[in-house]
Amino acid sequence: MNSRQRGSATLWGVALMGLLMAVATVFAMVGAVRVARHRADNAADLSALAAARMALSDPEGACAKASALAVQNGVQLTRCEINHEVADVWTALPIALPVVGTRTVMGRSRAGPAEATPPGIGDH
Repeated sequence: MNSRQRGSATLWGVALMGLLMAVATVFAMVGAVRVARHRADNAADLSALAAARMALSDPEGACAKASALAVQNGVQLTRCEINHEVADVWTALPIALPVVGTRTVMGRSRAGPAEATPPGIGDH
C-alpha cells in the first residue's frame, strides 16, 4: 500500500458522516416546519369555528374567544375579523430552527355558515 494513501479511508468516512449529518439536519428542519405549519393551521381552524359560532350573538367576544382558544393550542392569534356571521382569523407560531434561527409560521382560516351571503348581496 502506498504511504500517500494511508488514512484516506478515514477521511472519506468522516466526509460521508458529515454529509449524512447535514442531510439529517435538513430533513429534521423540514419536518419541524411542517409540524409547526399544521399546528398554526389547526389552531386557526378551531379559532375561526369558535369565533363564527359567536359572531352573531357576541361579535366583540367572538375574537376574544378565538384568541383564548389559540393560546390554549400554543399559538398566538395575530388578527381576527368578524364580517356578519363569517370569522377570519390569522395565527402565528414562532419556531427555532438550527442554523437559520427563529422563524414564524403563519396560519389562516375562515369559518361561517354554509349559506352565508357576502355583504351587499340580498340587502334589500
